[in-house]
Amino acid sequence: MRLVLVGPPGAGKGTQAQYIASNLSIPKISTGDIFRANVSGGTELGKLAKTYMDRGDLVPDEVTIAMVRDRLSEDDAQDGFLLDGFPRNVAQAEILRDMLKDWSQALDVVLELVVDDDEVVRRLAGRRTCSQCGRIWHVEFDDKKDDKCDACGGALFQRDDDKEETVRHRLEVYQEQTAPLVSYYADEHILVGVDATGPVEEVTQRAMDAIRPYMG
Repeated sequence: MRLVLVGPPGAGKGTQAQYIASNLSIPKISTGDIFRANVSGGTELGKLAKTYMDRGDLVPDEVTIAMVRDRLSEDDAQDGFLLDGFPRNVAQAEILRDMLKDWSQALDVVLELVVDDDEVVRRLAGRRTCSQCGRIWHVEFDDKKDDKCDACGGALFQRDDDKEETVRHRLEVYQEQTAPLVSYYADEHILVGVDATGPVEEVTQRAMDAIRPYMG
């Protein structure tokens, strides 16, 4: 199965991508993972990507597209894949369509994780990251009353891209550039949407039920 996962930041795409890809026995291909690896490694691409990511903006198309093309050409992606984080706009969707067509392939389904803006802000702006071990805690979900990591005692801080004003900017960017994908794929008759609120396992079950009719 060739699947694309879409939804706003904070919808749980990374978590659901992992579970769904595992259930379908296909590789999870995440542009976010690639960008983070470059940022933590201090590469030139990472430094460039970080300037965009810290502002809540999107990394330029040409960088993203080159990464995705190389990844989709690898052997493990020939029988199916789950794309998380690409395409982010209609122009990228058209490039992906043409890319797959060149390989005599096509998408089977696009799964939209649906969650409202206030819930996204609640999820992301409440996150705190440990400065020592990197573990992420949540002021509400983990009932964090202090600024110390329960795992290692390191100091907790709020990442720039988790601050409320940045989160709301990221949502604005999503609405402007990524949300039109919903209409694009709806017109292609391969879009399905699921409610992304509630326990992770329940969301995964909803997602698997929604995409089952599209399985070959």
